Amino acid sequence: MAKFEIIGGKKLKGEIIPQGAKNEALQILCAVLLTPEPVVISNVPDIVDVNKLIDLLKELGVKVTKSGFEQYTFIADDVNIDYLNSPEFKKKGAALRGSIMIVGPLLARFGRGYIPKPGGDKIGRRRLDTHFIGFQNLGAKFEYIENEEFYKVEASNLKGCYMLLDEASVTGTANIVMAAVMAKGTTTIYNAACEPYLQQLCKMLNRMGAKISGIGSNLLTIEGVEYLGGTEHRMLPDMIEIGSFIGLAAMTQSEITIKNVSYESLGIIPDTFRKLGIEMELRGDDLYIPSRENYEIDTFIDGSILTVADAIWPGFTPDLLSIVLVVATQAKGSVLIHQKMFESRLFFVDKLIDMGAQIILCDPHRATVIGLNRQHSLRGINMTSPDIRAGVSLLIAALSAQGKSVIDNIEQIDRGYQNIDSRLKAIGADITRIN
Repeated sequence: MAKFEIIGGKKLKGEIIPQGAKNEALQILCAVLLTPEPVVISNVPDIVDVNKLIDLLKELGVKVTKSGFEQYTFIADDVNIDYLNSPEFKKKGAALRGSIMIVGPLLARFGRGYIPKPGGDKIGRRRLDTHFIGFQNLGAKFEYIENEEFYKVEASNLKGCYMLLDEASVTGTANIVMAAVMAKGTTTIYNAACEPYLQQLCKMLNRMGAKISGIGSNLLTIEGVEYLGGTEHRMLPDMIEIGSFIGLAAMTQSEITIKNVSYESLGIIPDTFRKLGIEMELRGDDLYIPSRENYEIDTFIDGSILTVADAIWPGFTPDLLSIVLVVATQAKGSVLIHQKMFESRLFFVDKLIDMGAQIILCDPHRATVIGLNRQHSLRGINMTSPDIRAGVSLLIAALSAQGKSVIDNIEQIDRGYQNIDSRLKAIGADITRIN
């Protein structure tokens, strides 16, 4: 097991380039299964979860060529659908949450899609009902083999229909859209997720020959087509990494420029950090964060404590709440963090309390942070990364803390952040990876 050793309390300075978006990559890579023609994808992040999915595609028979820097060409002209019944597939498919999104395209093109119960972060209940109810609405037969934790959907002909999703699941919407693009007739999906990454998927599918309208809204209309062709696609920069770097700059009192952020795709992320008192300036498509000694949390107009809560897009992403929580520990003022979607995501705060932060964990979903306003520095400790986002939050805390910190289980961080240690070293961080 690898770990990071960090000597904190150092100001950083320089430019940092965000990686391609992890959550977009997991959707886009599954979409290559919809066509036998070449699909070229660029700005692919070199992270564990994405590499696992690429490996899974290879095992399915997809020809994968690294055709440039962070660029791959995929040709799914000889997919081995029988691989879905193999023990190897059940093992590899279970190791990755994003593997669930191969089911929609396989169902659309080959009439069947199987998947073992997917893995991923231990952040709380993440149900799959939306995916399979959507497939059933399109005419697929669903079977769950309980003793094997194995899901199966099959259909000789998918037929378009109207459906109202029970939740605006991003992966669920993506999966259903990929199934519906080759269904007969028209499919209307209401309460669809509308995140930028899902918009990217729909635009890519349209370039492949799909007919999707309503992109960017929660009402998608899909006219089924018989065939999809190849295309080229470039992924957006990762908005979660951009938010992480904003928080890093504030916590370490650093002057950092985040390059090529695709600002129009960040939604309310910048304004949420501004409510914590963090200044930033848009320079072209770069985000400049100046070095500041202090930052003060806003209150609501009536003077009540600021609440930052997660919500479906265009609300604030739950993946950045842990970053906001860490940043608030050294701000002036207080904030209530309300994590509505996942009941286990705030349990990492005990590590921050051990570092000297003043946090009240109200219940599994809410935590109140009382900012120290730099009157007391956090102190370095030994800790373990529980999941991707909490792991990076603890890394940011360690970089701002006085003394040495050790973070174990950094494989969790590597799942979502590309070469994070070398990129942080390049702007002055004292971080060492120990294998």
